[in-house]
Amino acid sequence: MTTELPDRTAAVAAPEALYRKDLKPRQVQMIAIGGAIGTGLFMGAGGRLAGAGPALVGVYAVCGFFGFLILRALGELVVHRPTSGSFVSYAREFFGERTAFVAGWLYWLNWATTAVVDVTAVALYMNFFGRYWAPIASVDQWVWALAAIVVVLALNLLSVKVFGELEFWFALLKVGTLAVFLVVGTYFVVFGEPIDGQKPGFGLIEANGGWLPNGLLPAVVVIQGVVFAYASIELVGTTAGEVEEPQKVIPRAINTVIVRIVVFYVGSVLLLALLLPFDVYEKGVSPFVTFFSHVGVEGVDAFVNLVVLTAALSSLNAGLYSTGRILHSMAHTGSAPSFAGRVNRNGVPYGGIALTVVVALLGVVLNALVPADAFEIVLNIAAIGIVSAWGVIVLCQLRLWSWAKAGRIARPAFRMPFAPWSGYATLVFLVAVLVLMAFDHPVGTWTIGSLVVIVPLLALGWRAAKPRVEALAAQRQQD
Repeated sequence: MTTELPDRTAAVAAPEALYRKDLKPRQVQMIAIGGAIGTGLFMGAGGRLAGAGPALVGVYAVCGFFGFLILRALGELVVHRPTSGSFVSYAREFFGERTAFVAGWLYWLNWATTAVVDVTAVALYMNFFGRYWAPIASVDQWVWALAAIVVVLALNLLSVKVFGELEFWFALLKVGTLAVFLVVGTYFVVFGEPIDGQKPGFGLIEANGGWLPNGLLPAVVVIQGVVFAYASIELVGTTAGEVEEPQKVIPRAINTVIVRIVVFYVGSVLLLALLLPFDVYEKGVSPFVTFFSHVGVEGVDAFVNLVVLTAALSSLNAGLYSTGRILHSMAHTGSAPSFAGRVNRNGVPYGGIALTVVVALLGVVLNALVPADAFEIVLNIAAIGIVSAWGVIVLCQLRLWSWAKAGRIARPAFRMPFAPWSGYATLVFLVAVLVLMAFDHPVGTWTIGSLVVIVPLLALGWRAAKPRVEALAAQRQQD
């Protein structure tokens, strides 16, 4: 057993040398922040507030807490051994090639389907601007979806420096928007400025049914939706192979995420609940647009639409970046096609990115054939990939903890707090999310049901890839 660890880590040592250390600490910080702020807050919080009531604040806090634990588990793994292969590389190290194969392809499925969602979202947001400028309204939805892929792909292939700069400004716009809302919303609450004849504050919640106006069940069921608002927080681990001194930069970025979660997610949802009755918010309408429209600010709907458009482009950009690095790592061990291991002269793994773009192009087809249904068709499939990714991160940290306890390896100073119990609790939480998803009929039920197809495909894929994986492993041992 003790000979397995060097062999598995050697599997990623060579490809890591091809990357450029061009990501700056400020960019990594913003990638960590931006990964925790997206359309799940800007668009999804309104419908969830209407369904669960003000208790949604507690749901965001609980999910944010477990999101932070997942990030701390990932941080411990990164400090143990930085790699752009992220948790797939750690799955290989601690559990072997088969686990890495499954984790990697499920994560790719997550981002590939998310890319379809993102290009569809971009198209829908551009259609919204057609209200203000007629030439935009005359463009077919699929054209905007294709344009999003072409632009983001071109920028992603230039260099990791361009990716980092894009994510920095995307995240800055999202953070700036939330900061403005927090300042304006706090002013209304502190000074008791009436909105629609009602005074903001905790009295408003009590006057409109309390914290659980629709009962406990809606607040519990909504957990599975809130979890996916935090999707992409794990992206910061993938940057470890392309930043100087990742053992210092990554932990610092991870520790700041909890502050942002409390301020931006929990703080924003609490303010929304304090400013307007929960039933004023509605599904499909940004809660921030709802608030500003009720205080008489004109044009805010167009601005917030620009922000969520930015969030969708940011997600697409991050998806191409992440899957390119993950598939590049897998290609060098035989778990992905050799084409995915190709890197251009700027240190960008274009092969893996290209495979994701092929699937994203299906989003263009969907937008051409069924523009009204394209978003819902693929939205929930990504859920399987993100829960599995987070589960693998926690399982790898637990294996690291057990190996360190047995004296096989040294545990780093930056650690998962309260391990191993915090890890066990997080795994129970993730299983509970899957159970809740299964009861979310019909979309969630069908999502869980898709495992009947996904699991056999993964089994067949591993059976096909195994000979090449074993051959490359034998070659590394001879070298």
